[in-house]
Formats: sequence, structure tokens, C-alpha cells
Amino acid sequence: MDTTKFVHWQDGDSWIGYLAEFPDYHTQGDTLADLEDHLRDLYADLSTGKVAGARRVGELQLP
Repeated sequence: MDTTKFVHWQDGDSWIGYLAEFPDYHTQGDTLADLEDHLRDLYADLSTGKVAGARRVGELQLP
């Protein structure tokens, strides 16, 4: 099973988060589990090109 990192926090009654690879795209849920479901859907859309021009974070090797 593949994994990806995400950042999350609770704001009042909502859980808000984003995928570390795609920090410009936030989503929210009523619970942490609900947020994780939304993040999975968001990842599917972003990683398959359904969102045109999606910006992502990469890693650069330095000398």
C-alpha cells in the first residue's frame, strides 16, 4: 500500500488539511477520518491530471 504525507489541524468543529506534495489544495472534513477520505479523493484528482496546472512540491538533489 502506498502512502503520502499530509498536514492537518482542527479548527472549531472541522478538520482541515492538505497533501504535503500539493500544499496549494486544502480540503476539510467533520472528523479526522472524514478528512482523510477527502484527502484520498483529492490525491486521486491531483495525481491523475484531472486538475489542470496542479502545482506540486518536488525534491532537488544538490551537489
